[in-house]
Amino acid sequence: MGREELSIAVPSPFRCPISMEVMKSPVSLCTGVTYDRSSIQHWLESGHDTCPATMQVLPSKHLVPNLTLHRLIHLWLLHHHHSSLNSPSSSSSSTSASISSEQVRVFVDMIEGDNGGQLDCHDYLAKIVDFAKVRDENRRFLAHSESFVEVIVSFLCKSREIEVLELVVRVLYLIMSQKGVEERVHRLIFGSNNQKYFSSICLLLRDGSLSSKIESVRILESLASDSESKRGIAEKEDLVSVLFHLLSSDNADTADLHDAILSCLIAVSGSRFGKSKLIRLGLVRVLSERLSNPNTKTSTAEKSLNLLSVAASCGEGRSTISEDSKQCAAAVVERLMKAGTEDAVAVLWGMCCLHGDRKVKDVVVKSNGVTKLLLVMQSEYCEGHVRWMCAELLKVLRDGFKSAASGGLGLGRYETKTTHIMPC
Repeated sequence: MGREELSIAVPSPFRCPISMEVMKSPVSLCTGVTYDRSSIQHWLESGHDTCPATMQVLPSKHLVPNLTLHRLIHLWLLHHHHSSLNSPSSSSSSTSASISSEQVRVFVDMIEGDNGGQLDCHDYLAKIVDFAKVRDENRRFLAHSESFVEVIVSFLCKSREIEVLELVVRVLYLIMSQKGVEERVHRLIFGSNNQKYFSSICLLLRDGSLSSKIESVRILESLASDSESKRGIAEKEDLVSVLFHLLSSDNADTADLHDAILSCLIAVSGSRFGKSKLIRLGLVRVLSERLSNPNTKTSTAEKSLNLLSVAASCGEGRSTISEDSKQCAAAVVERLMKAGTEDAVAVLWGMCCLHGDRKVKDVVVKSNGVTKLLLVMQSEYCEGHVRWMCAELLKVLRDGFKSAASGGLGLGRYETKTTHIMPC
């Protein structure tokens, strides 16, 4: 914090004798004088062997944390904030409840200097979140503040408190779109042993509030920006398992969470390894359940079909779709003309035409898929390659089941009853 940043009177014991700024991490020398850790360390590392305030020669350069003074500074900062909010001059507008950028800088410095973990950071983080929510200018200030992103991300490693982690994810989500933040977070998480970071995110996804779950998933989606990060996320089986579990839940208020998870999984599946790993961990089963659920909203169904078409583009995915064809293929046929028609047609075309999967063909016909494909072709939305895939599907389904015209598959009966619907 700069010396001019606070317009209030700072108690002199709270100022470092060297920098004259509010101390972030007060430590005492053997002379009894307290300094900010960074300032006195720089003094000693510069070759000095004396106490700057008394000029006494130091028999020992050992630094002892002054925890009492640390707590007093913490209480003073909080008291000043509450007093400023309750003062007669404070405005009743929503922005009046926000702390100033100068106070935020002090809070961040205090958190950063809390090497011993003695500081209760929850209140500081809550005030930083309030500050970030007010306007974009505040979010830019945080994003461009030296070491702010690093300090906030570090909490994902060192804290297991749900309330603290929720605040950390909230502020990261608020500033993630600011220039350079995504790259810095990516570098911090994937440039080190990242297990602790993902363990904290898993904890939030299991036990956090709905909003913190959504924000955590959207941060994951932002981080899945290259093959390395897509692989890194897919390799975390505990994390993927939690995402699949949440996607399978069917509460009325989880629709936005489902959409966020599917967007994240689409991003992760963008690499060959990510796609393969997700399929092995049960992606097709989860998507089939989601598509079969009548309560699934349209946007969720569209993303599910998009992800299923990604799965159908590789051998493992096609094999799993074939094994689960009774539910999966039937769910895809059911969604034709309702959501994600292009992706739904692409899945069926890939399975029936490109790879000739007999089980899927059987399910498509039994699910009245031929009628629905013809209706798709008659619709105004069916153009170009979608119309071509529909025509190819109809040809394959007819050719494959000519011998069943009078049998149990019903294709022959369909042709006699619906001759008024013809492919264009």
